[in-house]
Amino acid sequence: MNTAEVARVLGEVALLGPYFEIGAGGAEGPGWRPLPESESERLAQVVADYGERLGTGEGRVAASIFFQGLASRLWSPVVAAAARGVVPDLAGLRWRWAPGESVGLRLAEPRGWGVEGPSEAADLIHPMVVDKQLRPLHEVLSSFVGLADGLVWGNAASALAGSLNVGPADSARAAIVRLLLAREPLAGAGSFGADGFVRHNCCLYYRVPGGGMCGDCGLR
Repeated sequence: MNTAEVARVLGEVALLGPYFEIGAGGAEGPGWRPLPESESERLAQVVADYGERLGTGEGRVAASIFFQGLASRLWSPVVAAAARGVVPDLAGLRWRWAPGESVGLRLAEPRGWGVEGPSEAADLIHPMVVDKQLRPLHEVLSSFVGLADGLVWGNAASALAGSLNVGPADSARAAIVRLLLAREPLAGAGSFGADGFVRHNCCLYYRVPGGGMCGDCGLR
């Protein structure tokens, strides 16, 4: 699929909100780095900054919140674009962060695939996000902070399901999300009920000063 079409769709889904933004072009300047990040020192700085902003000295709490937020930044635009018939290729994805700032994501040259339905979309999205982004992120984070597998994949599932809470109801987005949640390592991390998705564990946000239970928390 041509770059202009992928960039157009990414621009459309970015209007849903900041968690749906992946910029196109201009990712070669200072501070932009390949994602997934391979340097533990860099991620340790990010986690420390998150902890300071959250007011917690618990590294695993800050790392958990960071992981869930970045997972949301990956799932949300990709699934929303797929519901419009385009799965953006995250190979070459770059990120930028500075203390006190939110993470920025950009694709220097957006590419992707046209898809005709939720199943085809899920087949492309799952290995691209889970295996090529979230697993490497989990591995590097685990080199300096302890995060249980159940917590990590519960966070990933929560971020994915939570993307449906933003923007108008979309049956195509919902179908893709449910297909992805049925696949390992997300399968069993939570389930949909009368009040929406409920995860089977906790992201630890309740341990943040002034925090509490999230809407989908399994401890509620």
